[in-house]
Amino acid sequence: MGITDFLALAIRAIVAQRLRSFLTLLGIAVGIAAVILLTSIGEGIHRYVLAEFTQFGTNVIGVHPGRTKTGGATTGLPSSARPLSLEDAEAMKRLPNVIAVTPSVNGNAEVAGNGRTRRVMVLGVGPEMPKVFKGKVRIGSFLPEDDSGAARAQVVLGPKLKNELFGAENALGARVRIGGLQFRVIGVMQPKGQFLGIDLDDTAFVPAARALEMFNRAGLNEINVAVAEGVPAASVVANIKEVMKARHGRDDVTIISQEEMLSTLGGILDVLTMAVGALGGISLLVGGVGIVTIMTIAVTERTNEIGLMVALGARRQTILGLFLGEAVALAAIGGLVGLLLGVGLAQLIGLFLPALPVHTPLSFVVLAEVIAAAIGLAAGVLPARRAALLDPVEALRTE
Repeated sequence: MGITDFLALAIRAIVAQRLRSFLTLLGIAVGIAAVILLTSIGEGIHRYVLAEFTQFGTNVIGVHPGRTKTGGATTGLPSSARPLSLEDAEAMKRLPNVIAVTPSVNGNAEVAGNGRTRRVMVLGVGPEMPKVFKGKVRIGSFLPEDDSGAARAQVVLGPKLKNELFGAENALGARVRIGGLQFRVIGVMQPKGQFLGIDLDDTAFVPAARALEMFNRAGLNEINVAVAEGVPAASVVANIKEVMKARHGRDDVTIISQEEMLSTLGGILDVLTMAVGALGGISLLVGGVGIVTIMTIAVTERTNEIGLMVALGARRQTILGLFLGEAVALAAIGGLVGLLLGVGLAQLIGLFLPALPVHTPLSFVVLAEVIAAAIGLAAGVLPARRAALLDPVEALRTE
């Protein structure tokens, strides 16, 4: 018996019991649709979060004051860690494979200009900040190279802050007051969007030395280092540790590479995607139970037919193949319907809820259909084996 005969008989058996077959493949379809939809949402969130972090590049290393240790408990004593200084940032610029360094001091302050006042985040940075974080100046220029002890009172505005204060007017050369200090506007950044809930376009960028004075800080919040492309971050991290140990007398900083952070984050998001996919897999399990039930009933109802086929010379492997083929066909058709349903729902969600990232990789589609066929095969084994082992004489006697 050829493969076409197997398929014809399987389809004929499915069509003969339309309602039963429909309910069975509906269970598989719902399971596949649930898996596709949930994994599409999980994968979409995965890509969105990674894109949020990588919009600033993938070769950034953050140096933070204080040493983070694992284990133990806090003693309640004040930290003896030496604050990060502008001189520390200058020392890091001289390291091999370092292409840019920017100190960072952040705080909130009122920015007043053109008769308007707005409270925003103020970032004290260095002149190489756009190179480290892939920022671009739309109008004017960024902060110039000044001596850290004599930084000029200049500011670069985020595009949203500029529009709120000056509207369509030219802001270059205008004076603004930030935290009680006067600054001259020398540039406006290009839009960058939000990052983890922080609106980077509603920000003022001032020299780090001026920010330390404004916020009365003893040291920097962090120092960000951009590494040359293709250079392992671990080698630069080791060099930074040596420099900071030589300058501070001990290892009292925490260094986090974006490469390491993205690897950890990617692993967490992969687990999240698999977890939501497993939740949808419960529906597939229910669909598999439905196939077992339907195929068991089919064997009972067609006992006479099976006995006749064996009596006419059909081999037991043929009987086994017929029932397995019917189970796989049911699961495969249900899987195809589920794919169309799941992908369609995912597209609708992306259309009506653009804020919710949804992405359906082709590998998920292929894997879902393979899983559906495998479930049909596994669910049909026991009923098909039972049919193949029926005694033909006893089967023919069955009414």
